[in-house]
Amino acid sequence: MRFCSKGRLAVTAMIDIALRQDFGPVSLTDIASRHPISMSYLEQLFSKLRLKGLVISVRGPAGGYALGHPSDEITVADIIFAVEEAQPKENQQDASPAQDTTQELWDAMSAKVLAFTQSVTLKSLALAQLAMGGKIERTPAPNRGVFKAPVQQAIRPDVPNSVFELAQTLQLP
Repeated sequence: MRFCSKGRLAVTAMIDIALRQDFGPVSLTDIASRHPISMSYLEQLFSKLRLKGLVISVRGPAGGYALGHPSDEITVADIIFAVEEAQPKENQQDASPAQDTTQELWDAMSAKVLAFTQSVTLKSLALAQLAMGGKIERTPAPNRGVFKAPVQQAIRPDVPNSVFELAQTLQLP
């Protein structure tokens, strides 16, 4: 099993969604603002996660991504294999005796890593993040749409109302 930055960043983004799932869909813009991940990279990752059913996309002004399954059913291995485009190798029984002597070591280590990543759920990672003091702040709803009332500007009473008043305040001849 091989780990690349894709897997690490995908797990980070999925933890972010798991932490905020009670507030509704999480936009990629919000994830990018909280973590050092570019928007284009997040779009690539989430298209793969969506194809595997790990996230669902919600369209509209308050849209974003939500978990496709409960967080206690999604494992780290699921996330990594979704974005890395690789599948775990089964034990190869037809290996030749002339094969590298360390191959058994690497196969055993890969099996242990695979078993470990399959035992760690997204929910356990989110709870660990909260236990370490991670704070979840609800982001304000975006000010989009035609039905939003414009914000009134405060009226400044000390500003002259006409050119003549301006001349009087500046005491021009």
